[in-house]
Amino acid sequence: MKIVMSTFLVTMIMIISAFICNNRSLAESDAPHKQIADLNMKKVERGRYLSIISGCNDCHTSGFLLSNGNVPEDKWLTGDSFGWRGPWGTTYASNLRIIVNQMTQEQFVDYAKTLKRRPPMPWYSLNIMTNEDLESIYQFIRYLGPAGEPAPAYLSPDQEPTTPYALFPTPPEKGN
Repeated sequence: MKIVMSTFLVTMIMIISAFICNNRSLAESDAPHKQIADLNMKKVERGRYLSIISGCNDCHTSGFLLSNGNVPEDKWLTGDSFGWRGPWGTTYASNLRIIVNQMTQEQFVDYAKTLKRRPPMPWYSLNIMTNEDLESIYQFIRYLGPAGEPAPAYLSPDQEPTTPYALFPTPPEKGN
């Protein structure tokens, strides 16, 4: 009985040890969990706040603007297929959760500081944000994790969108 019990205990210890070692290596290679562990939760909270007051969600979260912000957070910043059409063509709010997931924090800050886009994206607002604010937005988007599909591609002015869109009039010439 003692031999059987000892063999049983040794076998159980080996199984448990293997399980723990295997789970540890899985956790270390599990990118989303590692990403969350590497995040600064104060910056994540600030990034959540900034994404709301800066209007990021208004365009980059489908239905956010028309629902008075009543969209579950797990849907935030996944882009939209609603187009913004004007003399520049038709633009779509990109899926930030896919784009930002491919960047380091430093790359995102550089990207945001030098970004130039077609209307209605207020890229000039991102360009003047502090590094700390941009880092917070980055941390929040990384906290949300990748989700959703890429937004439709830009359409030139001569292409008719097949998705719903808002039409911006051609602005009057200066001096008129």
